[in-house]
Amino acid sequence: MKLPSPLYTTQYGKAYVGDSLELLDCLSDNSVNLVITSPPFALQRQKEYGNKSQEDYVDWLAVFAKKIKRVIKNDGSFVLDLGGAYEKGRPTRSLYNYKILIKFCEDLGFFLAEEFFWFNPSKLPSPIEWVNKRKIRAKDAVNTIWWFSKSEYPKADIKKVLTPYSERMKQLLKNSEKFYTPKKRPSGHDISKEFGNGNGNGGAIPPNLLQISNSESNSKYLRFCKIANIQGHPARFPRQLPEFFIKFLTDPGDVVLDIFAGSNTTGEAAEGHGRKWLAFEKEKDYLAASSFRFLENNKSDSEIQGFYGALLSEKEVEIRSKQSALIFK
Repeated sequence: MKLPSPLYTTQYGKAYVGDSLELLDCLSDNSVNLVITSPPFALQRQKEYGNKSQEDYVDWLAVFAKKIKRVIKNDGSFVLDLGGAYEKGRPTRSLYNYKILIKFCEDLGFFLAEEFFWFNPSKLPSPIEWVNKRKIRAKDAVNTIWWFSKSEYPKADIKKVLTPYSERMKQLLKNSEKFYTPKKRPSGHDISKEFGNGNGNGGAIPPNLLQISNSESNSKYLRFCKIANIQGHPARFPRQLPEFFIKFLTDPGDVVLDIFAGSNTTGEAAEGHGRKWLAFEKEKDYLAASSFRFLENNKSDSEIQGFYGALLSEKEVEIRSKQSALIFK
């Protein structure tokens, strides 16, 4: 089997409409460096973008994970973003995301390289019943992100995602003796070595708590969706989230895959960092609209509407941003 014709292509990527289970079968063994995705969450109420019940969710997602393990390279990674959920009618949390972790590691043979938590400070208080009405629970503002690997030593370089030093830290590095007299820690670690050259390490090592607001309201993607008179994907994650793991776990030229691409935020982040990318999405409308992320801002309303219509009419499109051209095939 081979992949069908892509709905659209860019300098680095290709977007495909179809069932990810079938499209994954078209990929060669050990051909992908990073799979990062945010599948429809296991919620109690059905959403417009599709989601499975909590009872079926773990086994449903495991089918995808088994195929993913085949296609990622031995030093590759699988990063999975999962939202939390409550049990139906009760103020007690579902364990589905932890059941996924156990199943993937114990049954499918993945390693848990590290757990991350995405804190979205702009998230609205929810669930309504327990937080807003009865006021017996705090708002659910953190997603679990499991970083799975095929081997115990996946490709990773934390130096690529260092965070800027605070002003206080910059002063400390510039003149450590004036601001701080380091002493050996109880562990025996000599922290003075951190300030030896006055430059530090070029930035601070980030924690596994990623604080990223998801408050997009006037992005190019949403503006172009409005011009085309369509709704944007209702469950988008911010570009900074896949961007962090793309920079951390891959090198330029590596292959990044999102099997539930939605509005293709992952592809946009990969494109911006010179990584090859593949996007799989079964809903053609969502994938067609995702192409707006790769168009230049100077497109007219008629160009945007015509472009979207061409994608829906089965015309394969090549997006060449540098030349500001759309090549219809």
